[in-house]
Amino acid sequence: MPAVASGLAAVEQEIARACRDARRPRDSVTLVAVSKTFDADAIRPVIAAGQQVFGENRVQEARAKWPELVAAHPDIRLHLIGPLQSNKARDAVALFDAIHSLDRESLCEALAKELARQPGRHPELFVQVNTGEEPQKAGVAPAEADAFLARCRDVYGFAVTGLMCIPPAGEAPGPHFALTAKIAARNGLPNLSMGMSADFATAIALGATHVRVGSAIFGGRPKPV
Repeated sequence: MPAVASGLAAVEQEIARACRDARRPRDSVTLVAVSKTFDADAIRPVIAAGQQVFGENRVQEARAKWPELVAAHPDIRLHLIGPLQSNKARDAVALFDAIHSLDRESLCEALAKELARQPGRHPELFVQVNTGEEPQKAGVAPAEADAFLARCRDVYGFAVTGLMCIPPAGEAPGPHFALTAKIAARNGLPNLSMGMSADFATAIALGATHVRVGSAIFGGRPKPV
């Protein structure tokens, strides 16, 4: 068995265990295999092992490798989990089935225009919440999330389905996951994109519906050339 396939199997076992511990059905959690920086040759064995949902951080990188893979495997669903520049909205709408990083008015405007131009495309939208209020990190501040979600709905007509968060490095993730879940609950949002390789079991215990796992499946990231 290729190393990536055994890594995927181990992650699947951990997700199943976390779901049992949380008394949740396994199908309530979607595994997003984070394939950023890995090429098509590294991704194909994971597809062959049965994984269908993948996450990428950059539109340009995804555009270079995924159209051919998706053409060969039309059941694949591609999620954008990294920050989205407004000038990349057209490509993002065309390529991705879900966008996890909606976080500002200018991006709302760009996405609304592209959704109107591409009526056959309906990517699922998540609002990113910057739970640690870190200045270097994308996301809406928790205190502003309710108002931003209302504008997404009322001004732009978006059917936002969930929230995404990335806890600050070095802090316990649980309080950040709990805060994200609380904001989602009071806004009637069913989906929570939270939890990565090191903490997805905690995220599942606190309600995650999408966990973003890369290194536990693919191994260490390739070093930049």
